[in-house]
Amino acid sequence: MDGADDDNIAFFAKPKKQKSGKAAMSAVTTAQTPKPIQKLAQAAVEVANPSQPPEQTPSSPSQAKLKRTHGEVEGSEDGSGLEKGEGEEEDEEKDNEEEEEEEGDEAPGTDAAERSKEEASTSQMTTFKQIGVSDWLSSVCTSLGMAIPTQVQQGCIPAVLEGKDVIGLAQTGSGKTAAFALPILQKLAADPYGVFAVVLTPTRELAIQIVEQFRALGAGMSLKECVVIGGVDMQAQAKNLAKRPHVVIATPGRLKGLMDADNDLLKTFNRAKFLVMDEADRLLDPSFEGALRTVLGALTLETRQTLLFSATMTKSLIKLQKAALRDAYIFKAYEGLKTADRLTEQYLFLPSKVKEVYLAYVLNTLLPERNIRSAIIFVNTCKGCAMISSLLEELGVSCAALYSGKSQKQRLASLHRFKSEMVPLLIATDVASRGLDIPTVDLVINYDLPILSRDYVHRVGRTARAGRSGWSLSLVTQHDIELVHSIEELLGRQLDELKLDEAEVLTGITKVYSAKRAAMMKVAEEEGINLKKNTKLRRLAKSL
Repeated sequence: MDGADDDNIAFFAKPKKQKSGKAAMSAVTTAQTPKPIQKLAQAAVEVANPSQPPEQTPSSPSQAKLKRTHGEVEGSEDGSGLEKGEGEEEDEEKDNEEEEEEEGDEAPGTDAAERSKEEASTSQMTTFKQIGVSDWLSSVCTSLGMAIPTQVQQGCIPAVLEGKDVIGLAQTGSGKTAAFALPILQKLAADPYGVFAVVLTPTRELAIQIVEQFRALGAGMSLKECVVIGGVDMQAQAKNLAKRPHVVIATPGRLKGLMDADNDLLKTFNRAKFLVMDEADRLLDPSFEGALRTVLGALTLETRQTLLFSATMTKSLIKLQKAALRDAYIFKAYEGLKTADRLTEQYLFLPSKVKEVYLAYVLNTLLPERNIRSAIIFVNTCKGCAMISSLLEELGVSCAALYSGKSQKQRLASLHRFKSEMVPLLIATDVASRGLDIPTVDLVINYDLPILSRDYVHRVGRTARAGRSGWSLSLVTQHDIELVHSIEELLGRQLDELKLDEAEVLTGITKVYSAKRAAMMKVAEEEGINLKKNTKLRRLAKSL
């Protein structure tokens, strides 16, 4: 895989002699749906889930029109140019010089005919019981409103229960977490010990969300779980690991740090039955390579099932599958990076000098008009996130902020306030662009367009999940034309332009500029900047 050496791949490869009499699967059979473990006559009770007709997205103007109509708009905002995107790698900023990985056309060992056969087979499985999930877990699913397994759950759960390694590829919001959590809990109930499963994820927030789903699905079975993430006391985490919890959900960097600090912890993991890598395409980035090597080295290959789940098929996953997971069952409901069918995608073209004015108008006028329950606003940098959060507070707009500059306690508090609907807006960097599943999110706003077009897909994937409708709106300035075209090229279509009455929008310019001035002062003070000595910042604030 790109950026990883053969030693890393070796941690996934199992010796052939360890098959214990089971014949290795051929390239063709990897694509076939495994038979259910059991078939029970009684169907699970289906929970009513009324659906709404999909919203129609009008066609977008051509790229030529975009350039012709807006290419001559003038004005630039000091400090508002394109900045590096900020992601979550144990609080390190993502390197935006890295090239985008090409998406793989097909996983080795699968073809269109086999996948069609697989989909036809899984489409007939309509209950969790029919795909091998035990009675008590099926009842839990029903109580949680999960009456019918999703496509990725139908495809992967039987394979995991049969003891196979699995590579699951499905769009965001398709239920991948339950696809590995349910079979792990079922196996654990039959033979409980710790540590039974290790789940790796690239971000802290995703780790928190995964453990919440394990707790919900494992209610009633005395499940012991442990979250190992940065920003939390290491000694407390080490003590929790020493108690051998059943399931460990961790970010690789912090887990590596604990293992390096105490070699005795390595023994805690040598009997782990499952290794799960959620958002595997992200975890296989070179930035996680060293941490992965340490963590995977602590897990015994011969007895371990490896489950890789991702929304995207990258070169890294293809190379890993070829080199080390040739016998894995591959489920592929993946057609390349794409957005949800029921997502309305629009952009708003505006001069950069009045970007905040347009944002305020959208929040104060359009959101109430469209009955938006909650929205996530993505900003590229921690500093920008703090600035927008302070600006909205000055304008009297309730919001929470989520970025790596905050302490872990503050981040969890912000996420809780947003998920519990205490505040309708979450201002976030790309730390919130993957994995988070919050049903009330009706709108995603790209205040800053992402530098990498694939990050756009992950961002807007926070809405229109699980068959629901959603809306995404990108604020595009004269500096962002090429970024828009890059996104449209990836999607294979053009975004629709939302047009507003500029005169009406700019009626709030005085109020917004006044709030922006106060927000700049506040952020500067929080960062310890001496305004008396910083002439440039003082002049900028006075000019507003």
